[in-house]
Amino acid sequence: MRRSSSIFLVAAAALVAGAAGLAVGRSNHPLPAWLSAVLPAAADPGPVRPAPTGPIIYYRAPDGAPKYSPAPAKTTSGKEYLAVKSSEDVSFEEAPQEAPPEAMEAKGGQPGRIRFYRNPMGLPDTSPTPKKDSMGMDYLPVYEGEQDDDASIKVSAGKLQKAGVQTETAELRTLNTMVRAPGTVQQDERRVSVVSLRFEGFIDTVGDVTTGSHVRKGQPLMRVYGPNLSSAAAEYLSALNARSDVGINGQALKGARRRLENLGAPDGFIADIERTREIPVYLNWPAPQDGEIVERTAVNGMRAAPGDILFRIVDRGVVWVMVDVAERDLALLEVGQKVVVRPRAYPDRPFTGKIAVIYPNLRAETRTARIRVELPNPDDVLRPDMYADVEIATGTEAPVVTVSSSAVIDSGERQLVLLDKGDGRFEPRAVKLGRRGDGRVEIKEGLAGNDKVVVSANFLIDAESNLKAALKGLDTGEKPQ
Repeated sequence: MRRSSSIFLVAAAALVAGAAGLAVGRSNHPLPAWLSAVLPAAADPGPVRPAPTGPIIYYRAPDGAPKYSPAPAKTTSGKEYLAVKSSEDVSFEEAPQEAPPEAMEAKGGQPGRIRFYRNPMGLPDTSPTPKKDSMGMDYLPVYEGEQDDDASIKVSAGKLQKAGVQTETAELRTLNTMVRAPGTVQQDERRVSVVSLRFEGFIDTVGDVTTGSHVRKGQPLMRVYGPNLSSAAAEYLSALNARSDVGINGQALKGARRRLENLGAPDGFIADIERTREIPVYLNWPAPQDGEIVERTAVNGMRAAPGDILFRIVDRGVVWVMVDVAERDLALLEVGQKVVVRPRAYPDRPFTGKIAVIYPNLRAETRTARIRVELPNPDDVLRPDMYADVEIATGTEAPVVTVSSSAVIDSGERQLVLLDKGDGRFEPRAVKLGRRGDGRVEIKEGLAGNDKVVVSANFLIDAESNLKAALKGLDTGEKPQ
């Protein structure tokens, strides 16, 4: 009987203690001193977690599994997904650190004074009083001293690191752009000559030369007879043999010689008449220049009329390379620039020359301009109509301000770079571009040497909170041209 009473009393005491603990646990009041001494771990209930606020943005699994749903759902066991409100969502934004009053006063503003509130999504919308956007997000306060320059953007160090923002210094360097274009080898028009008669004649024999033969200047090509040439030679011989007392003076002698020259008689033919005092029956017609015979129409015994082309000779000691350059590269080219030509027949043998002529007309079909390069050809390896790959080194030796091509944000109407002003501040700066090459671009206006610009992830900064307002501050009220 006594043992049963003890068990009952112990159970009743345990029940009363549990009820009291439950009541105290549900309340926010501290435990009594006597109970805190017994249960020190429960003496400090810890900070009270605020109730979630804001609209429901998604639903998560009740058992903590990484499963989410945009609408109410249930697990396979029938448990309801838990609603997650906006205040409960994980935020990757860094908590703003309140500046000490001394720092606020150093910037010239009153401690903690709010200038205005800005849109949290970066839209160019501000408010003098607290408000929310259409998604229920609070506008962010902007304190005095946080934006000393309306055209700048402030980004926290954490965001810069997460976005992988990289900067580099604008450098003064020589910017050379290599223009590459196809070309074809052509013969020099100034080094082509033809052999024809100025009188009616007959070809007795043709020398041992054919198309493709290389001839030297003065080498006999054919033996010719011409009645008019023989008549003029006889008149000149008579003038030479006449005595001055007969009435033949020096003027008549000059006239007879001039007639031979007008008929195209070579100097050697006239010298033979003066030396031998005889009229040659046939004339050995010499080659007018060194070169290759590219055309031969003369044959033994044929009659040749004045002006008939009997031979065509080309000197290929110097050749032309005609290059078709894209229209967009015309502004980079100048007469006298160095050119490297690699014939496709000899890709390992480059030839060096210079731009001699930039032709004034464009080809409407291909939108290309033609330039002419003159190359020495001492070994006669460059032949007409050969294809070649041409490289033209453009640029100047004077150094210019350059940045990486990735640093330029080109909207089509204007070109911008993001200038790093330090301490997480960036300023959009309008620039004027010049030449491009080797992954870099010349900055003619807007930057100076040693200015730091963003070259990586600049599109993320472009989407930051104040960028649109900063770009708007660059406008002058008119649409940029």
